[in-house]
Amino acid sequence: MNKKLKVAIGTDAFPPTTDGISNVAQNYACQINKNLGEAVVITPKNPNQTDYKFNYEIFRYKSWWIPSKEGYSIGWPFKDELHRAIIDMNFDILHSHAPLATSYYFRRVVEKKKIPVVLTYHTKYEYDIDRRVPTKAAKDFAYKFLSNNINAADEVWVTSEGTVDSLRKIGYKGDYIVMPNGCDLPVMNVSDNDISLIKRKHNVPENVPVFLYSGRMIWYKNIELIIDACSKLAKNGQKFKLIMLGFGADENAIKLRIKKSGLKDYVIWTGKILDRQEIQGYYGIADILLFPSVFDTNGLVVREAAACATPSLLIRGSCAAEGITDGETGFFCMESAHSIAAVLSKIMHNKELLKTVGRNAQNNIYISWEDAVRKAYDRYQVVIDNFNRKNFR
Repeated sequence: MNKKLKVAIGTDAFPPTTDGISNVAQNYACQINKNLGEAVVITPKNPNQTDYKFNYEIFRYKSWWIPSKEGYSIGWPFKDELHRAIIDMNFDILHSHAPLATSYYFRRVVEKKKIPVVLTYHTKYEYDIDRRVPTKAAKDFAYKFLSNNINAADEVWVTSEGTVDSLRKIGYKGDYIVMPNGCDLPVMNVSDNDISLIKRKHNVPENVPVFLYSGRMIWYKNIELIIDACSKLAKNGQKFKLIMLGFGADENAIKLRIKKSGLKDYVIWTGKILDRQEIQGYYGIADILLFPSVFDTNGLVVREAAACATPSLLIRGSCAAEGITDGETGFFCMESAHSIAAVLSKIMHNKELLKTVGRNAQNNIYISWEDAVRKAYDRYQVVIDNFNRKNFR
């Protein structure tokens, strides 16, 4: 494609907020500005923002601040001057990465100037709505708000086929495009020296299987299943270490559950790590990533593990398991602690199998952000062409 586009990357989460969508928005903006065209991030203000660290433009709009471990701001995109500011930037396309405040912001902008809009649906929002919204009336309002924002887009993208079920529950009945996410960790084999350093730091004995969970510390990621499965292994006399990498709203409750399960001496807590090279080291020392989430629509961590030739244990039929072949590029289990424990018992000491499957994952399921964003960028032109035919005939 010859034409360079100016793209608005809309996201409700952006550093200092760290989650999957924040990661995606950063990589879209970075790759577009580096290789393809021009991207500007549109996101709510955050009192702890450090936008000077980024070498591209970030436009912050009014927000409400909610003190929490996750550090989320609630966008408040209702002032007319905000809409004018976006219009004056002369974007070719608006790309929202969540059907929340920023998507509503884009809707208000489009009322004043016709600009094509893409929306990527990353998260199963019904989980949060059903769990956190207290009344039926409020739930109905939340579903309607999301549905209106999704339906307002000119094209809807999902990161996996399994995500579509969630889209339908929200109320979207239209067409969609599968546009997978990439991975910002480079393909590499973590050196033996780096592995030894991390193991010494955490007193990990040699020849003891190392499991890894990487992600937000939230119960609906099925962390309870990991704890119960590891408890079964420990009671059967199995030796191992479980690294818990990340932070989140349920972190203290998870630590308490681990302690009550008798796993305190088996578990290593890394705390919040933002340095990507350091994170890659933890993938490198792990024999297997445990990711039993059925909540995640894509599971960036599965590709991050693959970058380091580390295989993943996934729930059969989950979105995270899409594109994985059991026993070849990953391992499957059922959504139960018993099944996780049974599979781990079978493979945890088979170093050769784990290495072979990890190398297969590295060779076959890894996708870089450069490739992923280039595919999305090429699709932008199709969306723009379709939009122009529809609106300016």
